[in-house]
Amino acid sequence: MALRSYDQYIDSLKRMRPNIYKFDELIEDVTTHPATRYTVEGHSKSYRLYDDPKEKEVLTTTSHLTGEPISRYLSIIRSPEDMYANSRMKRRMFQLTGTCTGGRCVGWTSLNSIFAATYEMDEKLGTDYHRRFLNWLKDAQARDITIAGALTDPKGDRTKTPSMQEDPDLSLHIVERRDDGIVVRGAKVMICGVAAANEIFILPGSGYKEPDKDYAVSFVIPRDIGNLTIVETRRPSDMREYEEGFDTPVKEGGITQAYLFFEDVFIPRERVFMAGEYQFSLTAVLYFIAAYRAAIGGCVAGQGDVKIGAAVLTARANGLKSKVFSDKINQMHINNETTYGMGIAAAALGKKHPSGAWHCDMLLSNVNKIHVATLPYETSRLAQDIAGGIGETGCMPSYKDFTSSKYGNLIQKYMKARGSAESRARAARLVEWATIGAGVPGCMHGGGSPDGAKLVIRATANLEEKVEIARRLAGITEELPEP
Repeated sequence: MALRSYDQYIDSLKRMRPNIYKFDELIEDVTTHPATRYTVEGHSKSYRLYDDPKEKEVLTTTSHLTGEPISRYLSIIRSPEDMYANSRMKRRMFQLTGTCTGGRCVGWTSLNSIFAATYEMDEKLGTDYHRRFLNWLKDAQARDITIAGALTDPKGDRTKTPSMQEDPDLSLHIVERRDDGIVVRGAKVMICGVAAANEIFILPGSGYKEPDKDYAVSFVIPRDIGNLTIVETRRPSDMREYEEGFDTPVKEGGITQAYLFFEDVFIPRERVFMAGEYQFSLTAVLYFIAAYRAAIGGCVAGQGDVKIGAAVLTARANGLKSKVFSDKINQMHINNETTYGMGIAAAALGKKHPSGAWHCDMLLSNVNKIHVATLPYETSRLAQDIAGGIGETGCMPSYKDFTSSKYGNLIQKYMKARGSAESRARAARLVEWATIGAGVPGCMHGGGSPDGAKLVIRATANLEEKVEIARRLAGITEELPEP
């Protein structure tokens, strides 16, 4: 089986051991519980669209390992065209679901990072990590599983390295090495889409030196592995995702975030891809952020497409022409295409890795991250401006009030404008969802912080080369080194 059906995907989640909690309650079935069902439906969209030839072209590719058709989310990025397809798919998924499907894309980027990093480790250290990884990947492709990715550690005191913390568990680390695998303890936090995942791909959270080698660890686990406890942390906007009607404007999407608590979890040897090789921990992280920060431009462009459409629908329901807001709509389009185009440029100017992987240009990927941390917020502000107060102030009645037998007729009477009261409410609720509600992806810190991106920009922008260009053009023969 290379491409599985929606029913097969849902069944695979139903068969997993319940280990996810929300509001102090064990979620017995993530496919039906109100805290997780919408993110499951959003991630399931890719399985449901395999039967649509147009969408299948976006969502699938051919495995370079087996020659079989596979989900693009399980492929190795081997050319700039693969990265273009990555960005196009992320944008399309946002358009189709109204929200993030990070439970697939972060895992995808993680496995691409380790594909190259394990190749380097085997070449330089004589390990067999790359072979292990390829064996796992072929199996994952054959099962067409959904894989979340996890990098972020709690970290603790930011002025101290992991091994210097009072509590060594504040970053995930190895506590025991066995012939048949390793045992890990600690946590990964703020992890997207775990409820929709079959497996979770773990990467080191940072670059480490020898004293912190036990924290340089990468592996992949079933989401329901023993001794792993997961707590869903995202609070739905005003709890309306637990309600009905237009209070949940998007029925096929929803972001979830989680804390993952590892309490002496055993990882079999064949699923371990880094176990103390601290020299390659930063390599793995950098390979991840280059691809992720390029393609996230597609995510926020798709999000922006939703904001534009929802804002214009609300304006029309209010009786206003979109022409009134031409400058604002144009700026929203510019914001969208800036992040999308910057990601495409990062892919185009990338380079081939010896493993066969394609790596995006590090400078442009991180410049894109800075845009992603700013431009979507401007797009949100403009969407709220166009929609008016009904889409932003939280004054809109709930669906239950809207349909109340006591006073629903009065609400509907006074909410009617050019469009019906219900159309106006649905459009406005979508604006709220996309700009301040549960439909907002992690623009500021998703894929890392803007300050972290700026450090990479400074390291890769080659300042001295530009100084030398200016010195030559100015005819200065004197050396002017940095004071």
